[in-house]
Amino acid sequence: MNWLTAIDSRLSRWAMYVACLGLVGLVAVVDYGVTLRYGFNHAPPFVEQVALLLVICVAMFGAAAGVRDEGHIGMETLVSLMSEKVQHWVGIVVGLLTIVFAGLLVYGCTLMAISVHGSTIPTLGISEAFRYLPPVIAGVFIILFSIEHLVATFTGKKVEPSWH
Repeated sequence: MNWLTAIDSRLSRWAMYVACLGLVGLVAVVDYGVTLRYGFNHAPPFVEQVALLLVICVAMFGAAAGVRDEGHIGMETLVSLMSEKVQHWVGIVVGLLTIVFAGLLVYGCTLMAISVHGSTIPTLGISEAFRYLPPVIAGVFIILFSIEHLVATFTGKKVEPSWH
């Protein structure tokens, strides 16, 4: 598991860096758009589309990093009331469901990217498929991170957070 942990730790850090850079970029682009719209009565047409792409990046890569570091939404109070054996199996079911969800995310977004690759985002002049690239990449990360957690569960180890 050492090689998987080393890879996943780096991927998680990169995902968080992308999410943080996306958030900084989002704030900058929106501030720029608001300043030009209300200060100079000139609304740049690309601001909304760039902001949407950045929101997708922030949400998807932030979610992937959250899965690796177990920062996702859970019902820990309820699960902690269960026996240790049941907690073990709940963790396995959650890991498997997360893999299924991420697999469907990758599959669906890949199909969407293929179906819209010939269209362009009007104000940016790039393919609409770029909207679906962050969810596909983040979905692959989530699958890898969930596999790492399942392996750790079966081997009795704990996954160290990337930000320790």
